[in-house]
Amino acid sequence: QVQLVESGGGLVQPGESLRLSCAASGFTFSVYPMSWYRQAPGKEREFVARITSAGGFTNYADSAKGRFTISRDNAKHTVYLQMNSLKPEDTAVYYCHAQIRRDYWGPGTQVTVSS
Repeated sequence: QVQLVESGGGLVQPGESLRLSCAASGFTFSVYPMSWYRQAPGKEREFVARITSAGGFTNYADSAKGRFTISRDNAKHTVYLQMNSLKPEDTAVYYCHAQIRRDYWGPGTQVTVSS
């Protein structure tokens, strides 16, 4: 069965960096685009970044452009989100997403940006 497991979240100060990872299993990882979403307290889940199956094309939410970088390692079945210059408004649960006939989500990893 499809499984997505995020890791790498934590508590950081404004301006610091984090690298999130999402380990995927149960499907042919290299065939599918992958995405990151986030959900802040009291807000709807929102798109953060997406990467195509071979990693040749990426797109980002305006809030992530210039600070976040999505990448993938198809040999390791893992997608990453490098987050730099973090801001308090980046505080959220971050979710890995794949669409394989339907939407699949991981359980999420908490990112808290606070001084």
